[in-house]
Amino acid sequence: MNRLVPSAVLAALLLAAPASAQLSSNSDAPVEYAADTMEVFNTQCRWVLTGRAEMLQADARLRAETIRMFRETKPGRGGGGADGGGCGDLSRAEAETNVFYVTPQRRVRGDSAVYDAVAETIVVTGDVVAIEGENVLSGSRMTINLKTGEGNLTGGAKGLGQSNRPRGVFYPKARQGAAE
Repeated sequence: MNRLVPSAVLAALLLAAPASAQLSSNSDAPVEYAADTMEVFNTQCRWVLTGRAEMLQADARLRAETIRMFRETKPGRGGGGADGGGCGDLSRAEAETNVFYVTPQRRVRGDSAVYDAVAETIVVTGDVVAIEGENVLSGSRMTINLKTGEGNLTGGAKGLGQSNRPRGVFYPKARQGAAE
C-alpha cells in the first residue's frame, strides 16, 4: 500500500535534518544518510538509523547496522521541538555492528565506531582492520583524525609473543606502484 506522508510531518523531517558535519575532509559537502528504518526524536535532538544504515559525505562513507546521530541542543531552547528548531549541527554519531568507514585512500572495518564532529575524529573499536593500498593494519582501537588523515592504532595486549597486539604488513612503494 502506498501511503502519502502528510506535509506537516514531511516538513518536520526536513527541518530536523542534521546540519553540517565533517565525515569527509570536504566538510562543506552535504551529509546524506539512509537506512531501512529511521526514527527521529526531535525533543532529544537524536536520530536512529537501523538496517544497513549509512552516512555519506563527499567521498567518505560510514556504514553499520545501526547509526545513532546526536545533534547539538541550541542554548536557551531546552531541546528540540516538533519543528526541529531547538537542535543544531550534528555533534556525534555512534555506529554499531559491522562498521565500515571508507574513503578513496582507506578502508576500516570494526565492531563499533564513534564519530566526533567537534574533534573531527572517528574512533573504530573491536576487531579493527584497516587497509590502505596493499598495506594492512589490525588492532582493537583505531583513532583517525579526519582533517589530517593521521591515525593511532592500539591493541589489547603488550609484550613480545602476546596476541591482540597492533600488527601491520607494509609493502615498499616500488611494489605498490607495480600492483596498480
